[in-house]
Amino acid sequence: MPSGTGLKLFSEIFPQRFFDVGIAEEHAITLSAGMAAGGLHPVVAIYSTFAQRAYDQILHDVCLQNLPLTLCLDRAGLVGEDGATHHGVFDLSYLRNIPNMNILAPKDENELRQMFFAAVNKDFPVAIRYPRGSGLGVKIIDNPQPLPWGKAEVISKVSGEADVSIFAVGTMVEVAKEAADLLKVSRIYANVVNCRFIKPLDKNIISELAKSSKLVVTCEENVLAGGFGSAVTELLADSNIVKPIMRFGIGDNFVEHGPRAELLTLCGLTAENMVDKIRNWIFNIHN
Repeated sequence: MPSGTGLKLFSEIFPQRFFDVGIAEEHAITLSAGMAAGGLHPVVAIYSTFAQRAYDQILHDVCLQNLPLTLCLDRAGLVGEDGATHHGVFDLSYLRNIPNMNILAPKDENELRQMFFAAVNKDFPVAIRYPRGSGLGVKIIDNPQPLPWGKAEVISKVSGEADVSIFAVGTMVEVAKEAADLLKVSRIYANVVNCRFIKPLDKNIISELAKSSKLVVTCEENVLAGGFGSAVTELLADSNIVKPIMRFGIGDNFVEHGPRAELLTLCGLTAENMVDKIRNWIFNIHN
């Protein structure tokens, strides 16, 4: 899929460094694992939904040996008209339980570039998942800087106790920021965190802000079962931090065809839906 993954130009400029194995995801991973075992750091670009086919190879051939490999999961999240077979909404869940695997999700195209720069300089497996379509149009830094590994980005923080802390990853960071702005209208004040790293989680920031909030909210464009929200819930439980948790993600169902905006609304992944549910919870507690 050189065109679909955006690698056609790369293949023309660097023909000796580009390998198109066809629709053979299992072989792509095992081939790259052999390269990694031989001292290289391969980059494997696969649509998120089709990387599922190579689960055994990711686990046994790459992660078991803790090999340096960057797995670029294209079309992660809801992809729109391609439908149920192409929605990449399971990768956080099926990768998170594998030892040695690191999982990242950028909030925009500049952060994706920084993540990629950091990943290819690591000596262990890294998966970066990013959505289909265009970026947000943010400025791209000329000289990429590696992100502090495992560190979240606090976008906004309330002084003192917050009504809610919203922890978001990937495309949901912009939604979380919009929701926080809308909540201010009702005098509900939220911390917003771009967690960036699904694995490893930034335990310090998540724990600190959860303790100082009335409600913890997680947002992800992934199924709720075993995803980012599950990871945060497990972290808080293991740390004996008892807080109400509200998770936004995709339910236990396959998502149909349709324009991406409509599918996000169908799955409740809009700022307006988040605000309604958070506002109702806050007002019910106070009343």
